[in-house]
Amino acid sequence: MKITIQITVESNDGQLNVAQEVAHLDRGTLRPETLGLTLAEARSILSGIEQTVVEQQAAEFIGQQRTCSHCGHERSCKGRHHIVFRTPFGKLRLESPRLYHCQCESDDRTSFSPLAELLQERSSPELIYLETKFAALVSYGLTVELLKEVLPISQDLSTTTIRQRVRQTAQRLEDGLGEEQDIFIGGCQRDWDQLPDPAAPLIVGIDGGYVHAKDQRSRAEGWFEVIVGKSMSQDGESSKCFGFVNRYDSKPKRRLFEILKSQGMQMNQAVTFLSDGGDTVRDLQMYLNPQAEHLLDWFHISMRLTVMSQLVKSIDTDDRPNLSAEIEKELECLKWNLWHGNVHKALQIVEDLEVALDLEENSQEQRKLLKAVLEFGTYIISNRTFIANYGDRYRHGETISTGFVESAINQVVSKRMVKKQQMRWTDPGAHLLLQVRTRVLNEEWRSTLSRWYPGMQETCDAKAA
Repeated sequence: MKITIQITVESNDGQLNVAQEVAHLDRGTLRPETLGLTLAEARSILSGIEQTVVEQQAAEFIGQQRTCSHCGHERSCKGRHHIVFRTPFGKLRLESPRLYHCQCESDDRTSFSPLAELLQERSSPELIYLETKFAALVSYGLTVELLKEVLPISQDLSTTTIRQRVRQTAQRLEDGLGEEQDIFIGGCQRDWDQLPDPAAPLIVGIDGGYVHAKDQRSRAEGWFEVIVGKSMSQDGESSKCFGFVNRYDSKPKRRLFEILKSQGMQMNQAVTFLSDGGDTVRDLQMYLNPQAEHLLDWFHISMRLTVMSQLVKSIDTDDRPNLSAEIEKELECLKWNLWHGNVHKALQIVEDLEVALDLEENSQEQRKLLKAVLEFGTYIISNRTFIANYGDRYRHGETISTGFVESAINQVVSKRMVKKQQMRWTDPGAHLLLQVRTRVLNEEWRSTLSRWYPGMQETCDAKAA
């Protein structure tokens, strides 16, 4: 069996312009491995079709540009050169003549290259979408291997190319982000009362993760913090994640506000922010919504208390054999008061613990515990306004912990940038990758590129129809 695949191109008036053979297949006895197309044949066919289609489109466009749109005279040609344009189906070399402007358009007879001006990026939106999407999900090296395996992309594709593509598209996202503000609450109570009924309350959890820093001498030495958060509606219908490198990002509050805005947040809508109480995240969540409540995550309180309980087990002394039991009882009382939001009583217990442990002759274990108690006291004082009655909220089914953010950190940061990954990161490299990765995970990346390239959306809609 012999199979010939041809492509024909017709003009708008129905005339046949070209009929070109793009592939010729020979098939003998039918076997599983000869049924249908092999991957190599599919790549070859796609590459041949792409070459013909693009050449015809470019020739038609250049033909239109040869005639002046004002007076109808033909423009003179200054010279010919070629440009390279990359698509998912190959790297194409296209003829790009340079034309003189018509005299009715310009007196100085300047020249221009219409095709080069039209294709300034030199890569198709579909290729940009594929390169950045897979680079956000897996390593740059695996992205290169994947694209070369399934698409007729030339062998000059490299990890450097993919990395640069991610950074360019992410920087375009950054450039489109609005200006940073200290306060994003707009309007007054009268304006908020006139808004339609709000949707279900939003719950926003914010926490931090760590990635390896490139500017350190070894992997064991250097890490820097990445802020990760997740916003979800209380009814569970929608959720979005976000992430950024705090010491690099200049617009963190704007970034979070735009995430909430994309979920339909109104100024009369309830929003609950939960965080670990760090200075960075505490400032980040302020003045975004007038109905917002800000809570210290119970998990982080409980975790610190657990660490102190472990230290208590080894502090018994000869002169005070029951010291560990006494301290453990005090810690239980401290936990009970914090669980019920009694910060004043909790701080009194912390002071009592400091006095009990601050002895002239104390062991190394006692000094460790004293240090932990002092740090915990400072932690509670810094976040006392964010401590609620957790027991009451728990009984009413309200959120008290950022456990859902721990999974977001694993999804956004750890799987791509930490676990089993040998790569170390710069601040801008990690930050820009996170902007693409979070949009891919939020299933927004295709729609984002479609806003930049409207024709891409039209093509997608045509395929769906």
